[in-house]
Parts: sequence; structure tokens; C-alpha cells
Amino acid sequence: MIYTVTLNPSIDYIAHVDRLNPGALTRTNGEAVYPGGKGINVALVLSRLGLPVRALCLTAGETGAMFERLLAPTGLPCRFFRLTDGMTRINVKIKGEKESELNGTGPRLSAEALGALERELWRLEAGDWLVLSGALPAGAPTDLYARFAALAKSRGARVAVDTAGAPLTSALPAQPDLIKPNLAELTELTRSAAQTLLDVAASAAALQSAGAQTVMVSLGGKGAVLLDGADEALRLPAPTGTVLNTVGAGDSMVAGYLSGLACGQNGREAFRLAVAAGSAAAFCDWLPDRHVIDAVCARTARPRPIRL
Repeated sequence: MIYTVTLNPSIDYIAHVDRLNPGALTRTNGEAVYPGGKGINVALVLSRLGLPVRALCLTAGETGAMFERLLAPTGLPCRFFRLTDGMTRINVKIKGEKESELNGTGPRLSAEALGALERELWRLEAGDWLVLSGALPAGAPTDLYARFAALAKSRGARVAVDTAGAPLTSALPAQPDLIKPNLAELTELTRSAAQTLLDVAASAAALQSAGAQTVMVSLGGKGAVLLDGADEALRLPAPTGTVLNTVGAGDSMVAGYLSGLACGQNGREAFRLAVAAGSAAAFCDWLPDRHVIDAVCARTARPRPIRL
């Protein structure tokens, strides 16, 4: 079983405009609303790839009830933990000449909901995966993902962490099996300006030295870099296509990688599936299904080593 934790989910309101006019009226020419949040995105793509998954999610207020209604038609197995302070956030994504985002704050974490969530994590068993994704909500301690990771490890489960800043740094000593920073997050964590693939690989190696077992760095349209336990760094350019949406592309990468491993693929093939899934997400209005991912994977190149 793959469990995903989404502590600060969102309702993603997508607005399409011809041109954004700051300080003046802008009319949309199309809208869409989706249930969002990094862990939810990972869980939805995993489910579409046929993997057993269970999403654990905090919701609050009337927008939280709406979030649950939006998610229901997907059939995703979920357990919701209700918060009483605040409301589930609304994230506005404006798609015009450039893509702009306005992300809400979200509710405050309560001790009661945190305790209930931690008790749920004791269901983890050897061989399971726990995916910890996204920013922490207000009131959450910085080391919360580190605590969750340590709990999962004590149960024999494997852990993937996809977050940024202090929550990721604090989780590294727990030796997560996978982390997936993007380039900006990587340079912030390592305090280095990664300009070349060699720089990216060196910075990823520093995160391995700090505790991460596998580091997958997403580079947007340039593809990704992977360092796993095979003592080599791999690069893989992204396949070409028309980019329609970048929200959820990194989450789809995580789902693709875990799906590959769950299906018995080695690290190289799982990495290829990860890049294909991330690219497929970028080529879709929302998250990709298996048919789209398979089609993109068929024209995705094989990973190549980076000569260090």
C-alpha cells in the first residue's frame, strides 16, 4: 500500500485569460476547478496507474466540504481529518501569456487532528510507502515530516518526501528513501548555484550525504537528474510536447517513480517512467491517466550517466 499525506490541500481554481491586466479588470475565457495538493495529486496519478493507494488529508470549513465533494467522483480511497480553525485554501492559477499563481494559506493544524493522523500511520507495514508532500500548515512543527518519516521507518515502510526548506532539511536525518526537489529548492537547500548538470549532480550528492537515499531533481522542461544507490548520476531530457499545465507535473514524477518500483522496474526504468509521467502531466489540462503516460513513455529516451 502507498499512503500519501496532504496536510494543506487546496481547491485549485484555474482561470484562462487572453492577457492579465494588473490593477484593472480581466475577464476569463474559461474556468475549471479541481481538488489539489501535492499528496492528493500523487495519489490520484498512482490510482490511475493501478497502484493500491490511500490518501490521508486534512480539511476545514465549507471549502473543505467542497474539496471532499470534488474528490469523491475520482473514487480515490481517502480518510479526511477535519480541522475546526480556518478553511481549506483556494489556490488561483491564472493561465494567459504567462502562468501566475495565488496560493491561499489554509487552516491551522490542531493537536487532535495531528494525533488522529499519527494513529493512522501506525497502520503502515513493511513494504508500504509513505509519501509526505507539500508545505506544512500553520501550527505545524518544522520537524513534523521528520517525525512521520521516523515512525514509518520504525514500521518497516519506505518514505518519499517532496517539500522544501526547513521541513525537508529536518527530514534528511530520517534517511528518506526518495526526495524530489526542483532546481530552485535544490539550490536553496545546498546554498549553491547549480548551473550545469554536473553542478546539479554534486548538489544532489550533498543531499545524499545528509541522509537521502535517492534524490530525483526535476528540471522542468529540461528533464531531470537522478542519484540513487547505484553510485552514478543519471540525466534524462524531457520529451517534447505542448505544455498546457505545469501544476502537478512534479507530483506525477513521484507517482511515476514509485509506480515503476512497485512494478519491479530497476531505478533506471522507474526514472524513465517518472519523467514520462511528469511530462504527460504538463501536456494535459489536469493530471494524466495511464493511457497518456504510456504514450509519452514510449517516446521518452533512456537515462544516460552524467560523467562526474
